[in-house]
Amino acid sequence: MSVLRDPGAGDPATLADGFGGIAPAGRVAVIDIGSSSVRLVVYETPARLPVPIFNEKADCGLARGLEQSGKLSKDGVARARDALSRFVHLAQAMGVERLELVATAAVREAADGLEFVEWIEKAFSVTVQIPSGAEEARLAALGLLSGVPKADGLLGDMGGGSLDMIALDKGQFGANATLPLGHLRLPDAVDGDVRRAAAHVDKHLEAHPWLREIRGRTLFAVGGSWRALARIFIQQTNYPIHIIDGFTMGYSDIRHLAQVISGLSQESLKQMRSVSRKRIETLPFAAVAMERLLNTARPERVVFSGFGMREGQMLKGLPPDIRSQDPMIAGCESLAERSGRFTLSGREMHDWMTPLFKEEPARLSRLRYAACLLSDMCWAEHPDYRAEHAFFRALRLPFAGLTHPERAYLAKAVFVRYNGDLEVGFAAASIALLDDDDRRHALVVGLALRLAHTVSGSAPGLIGKTALKPGRGVLTLKLPKQRQVFIGDAVERRLRTLAKVLGFDDAQFGKA
Repeated sequence: MSVLRDPGAGDPATLADGFGGIAPAGRVAVIDIGSSSVRLVVYETPARLPVPIFNEKADCGLARGLEQSGKLSKDGVARARDALSRFVHLAQAMGVERLELVATAAVREAADGLEFVEWIEKAFSVTVQIPSGAEEARLAALGLLSGVPKADGLLGDMGGGSLDMIALDKGQFGANATLPLGHLRLPDAVDGDVRRAAAHVDKHLEAHPWLREIRGRTLFAVGGSWRALARIFIQQTNYPIHIIDGFTMGYSDIRHLAQVISGLSQESLKQMRSVSRKRIETLPFAAVAMERLLNTARPERVVFSGFGMREGQMLKGLPPDIRSQDPMIAGCESLAERSGRFTLSGREMHDWMTPLFKEEPARLSRLRYAACLLSDMCWAEHPDYRAEHAFFRALRLPFAGLTHPERAYLAKAVFVRYNGDLEVGFAAASIALLDDDDRRHALVVGLALRLAHTVSGSAPGLIGKTALKPGRGVLTLKLPKQRQVFIGDAVERRLRTLAKVLGFDDAQFGKA
């Protein structure tokens, strides 16, 4: 059996390198043998940051009864064996080149955990890694940092068997702790009495005074039980984006929600469509853990993350140049490569429209480039539905590193690029997440993209022969001497529309 060594706290890149070798390009799979569930995630790892191509979990409950018996649940072990048999054989059928199995808190702490691991290794001819609590927290942090490289505050990862926490100082790892407060173990510890849970959680949190240093910063919440709290809030408030990753709640809102959920009966929870049946028994205890952690750490806000230990386990074996990629840009570049036709490049369009954006913040230049990359992704859709499909595809991109306002920005930009009607109901609620400046910026980018694709016919190499020149009261599109390919009613019409939105009195063609 292989047990990961502890490389120590420090720079996340150093941490990742310390975990082992670099994997070749190809498919990578991680089987997470968790305290609550066993999950297989398969990633395609080409030259860009990977995205999952398969994701399935089996609810096993290995940690049920662990607090009293000190052993894994017998029923859980039986279910886990069945799940592992399916997942290992599926990974082989998918041509996975690197298969990693990681067992977490329940297996690590159970008296019969090693026996179970030895069975797995013998049955499937694999190696199972058992990270320490500190290593598990750092792996979760590495997964988070893949999308939020400068995360600052506290990561809290609540699994079935443990609550793993690690302080983050603008991407650097600090103090950490692993507490026996998983959503399956906490009910066992208090004999199923949720009224006793708060004092039990406080007792463990009080042993870590460094948690109070998080005050006024951000709690990054990882784990299915805490994501369930976010889903409830999204459902109850009709929030427009039903994506947990990047969803943000203020301290008061999330604490009030946690207090309410911790006091609800199972019958009341069953009435909530967003609560899965398997969460009903343990969700009030997960809510108590969240509320008491909030009371101790006092963060300004909570950001929910869909990326954690499994992503960290996958990322640690990738070359440094891939790990360091901007996840949003890498994802958009990959999507552009897969869905493009003979389209002009995102960089070409970005540079072409740059004269329109003087003193542009770096964050908006980044979003503008992402919008350029996405601007031709719906060319194959029916013309009547291109704008709508583009809007929702951009809004629901399966990439890390996107806040919800950034999703709304990209959705608006590509919606305008495809001549979408901004008054339609499905777009308004999401666009309302943007402030006035970002909303206007996205509009201008969308109109510039529409003009760029019209001028060039989306063919590469043409847009660079033209140039946009903002002047006194006039927006000029400079054209080369041989300009026949660039002149047309649609080009002139869209140039004038862009000029009007930018506040110019007129638009014209000029000489390049």
